[in-house]
Parts: sequence; structure tokens; C-alpha cells
Amino acid sequence: MKPFLLLSTRDHDAAAAGELASFLTHSGLPPERLDRIRLVLEPDADIELGRYAGVFLGGSPFNSSDPLEQKSDVQVAVEARLRQLLDTIVAEDLPFLGACYGVGTLGVFAGGVVDRTYAEPISAVRVTLTDAAAADPLCAGLPAAFDAYVGHKEAVRELPPGAVLLGSSTACPVQMFRLKQNLYATQFHPELDAGALAQRIDVYKYAGYFPPETAEELKAEVAAADVEASHAILRRFVELYG
Repeated sequence: MKPFLLLSTRDHDAAAAGELASFLTHSGLPPERLDRIRLVLEPDADIELGRYAGVFLGGSPFNSSDPLEQKSDVQVAVEARLRQLLDTIVAEDLPFLGACYGVGTLGVFAGGVVDRTYAEPISAVRVTLTDAAAADPLCAGLPAAFDAYVGHKEAVRELPPGAVLLGSSTACPVQMFRLKQNLYATQFHPELDAGALAQRIDVYKYAGYFPPETAEELKAEVAAADVEASHAILRRFVELYG
């Protein structure tokens, strides 16, 4: 069986390690079937997409909608590499699942509008599936509404042409969409559980997502949420394409 590929854009080692562990845990993949490339360390890595059953793109400290003059050289290099990879992924409709930063990256690439209109604080939100999701294979078996973890400064304001809206929340209209048949993106984090999110809260305590002095209170709040249903999206993706 082919492995899957996780494209990581996290520059913090602990956050990158936690992200890999989360994708392994909630996708059900054994370590030997999930390759990871940290694009912040090797943006020019040789990636043969045909080797992989599917591609994951995780979250990021980067924002796709930031003005170019505010982006670091590393961010510019990473985004250029992602556009190059998406040229092939989108053209060939290769299985792809982007989470958080992935929704903005795919959204911008495909012609959508991503900005700060629908930012959400770190929290558990109720995601409600659309009628279209009822016929979508990745959403098969999911409840009509479920809780999932979010925390983002930007979001899709206008879907790319041809995209199908699959999920929404009260404060963020685009929580999940599909492009073509095999290209998916979620604004929420299907890979995160409470422990992993607590680590993220520690890592990004001073990154502007929340007042730093509220970190411990925030950990307690998110720990009370049941986000198990959101993890099913990763497992289903692996079942469909693995």
C-alpha cells in the first residue's frame, strides 16, 4: 500500500512533532505509512506525488492573506512550493486534505477569497454539515452536527469557483469544502484532541491568538469539549484513498 504524505509548515519543533503525532493517532496510520516533509526546513525537497495515496496539509503560524511585504522569506518560499505542488494536485485531482492553513491555501490557489472577516478564537465550535455533505463520501457516517477545535486569524470568505460547501459554523460560514472529487479542506482541526491543543496553546501563547494570561483557563475550556466525531474525517480519508 502507498504511504500518505503530511506537508508541515510549522517552524516550532515541538509543534511540528505534536502535529505528526496527532495525524498518526487520529488517521489510524502506522508511522511507516505517513511520510512527513517540513517545508519550513526543506522547501525544495524532492516530492514525487505519485508515490502517495493522499496528501495532508496541516496548520501553520502563517496566514495566506497577509500582505506580501509582511511575509518572511521562509513563508514566501513555503507558499511558492505549495503553489507548485498544488499545480499538480489540483490539475490531477489527487486526494488532498488541508486543515486550517490548508483551507486558506487551497482556497486562495483555486480562486477563492481568504481574509480576516471570519476569524475564530481557539475554541470548540459546532460544525453543521450541509445537504451536499450527505452525499459526500468523506462525510459518510458523520453526525449532522459535531464539535471541532478551531483557532484561526483568517478564513474563506468566498468559496473558489466550483467548490462545494460541506460544513459551516455560526461564526465562520466555510468550515469545510470540496473541490473537484478528491480535494478537501477544513477550517477546523480534525487531527486535534484536547492534549494536542493544550500543547498548541503553550507553543503559541504569545502569537496573538488569545491573551497570554488566559492560557490555563483556555486549556480547561477546550478540554471539556467532545470532538471525537471530527477525527472520523481523517480516518475516513485514509479508508477512501488508502
